[in-house]
Amino acid sequence: MARVKRGTAAKKRRKRFLQHTKGFKWGRKSKYRLAKDALRHAWTYAYRDRKANKRTMRALWQIQVNAATRAEGVTYSKFMGQLKKKNVALDRKVLAQLAEQKPEAFAAIVNLIK
Repeated sequence: MARVKRGTAAKKRRKRFLQHTKGFKWGRKSKYRLAKDALRHAWTYAYRDRKANKRTMRALWQIQVNAATRAEGVTYSKFMGQLKKKNVALDRKVLAQLAEQKPEAFAAIVNLIK
């Protein structure tokens, strides 16, 4: 019976970790112990901020739609409420894009709900 040496598996695992730390500063890109901790934090922040990014983008779209609707003489809340009543299935992202890129199409939507 031969003994099992685990050096290659450990080296492979460490190498895989260090490949993810490309671009990190100082020893966090080359020293396994520091890299492991840095990655743990980086992945936590990445997960958290994927959710936060969705929130910030939705807030931005609301601001853009609000500005465009007020230019047409309607408040944001009344506009969104009327869209729901009329069963217009456009989300805030699309409305913000329309307001920015095709103001005449957005004006037509506002006139539809007036």
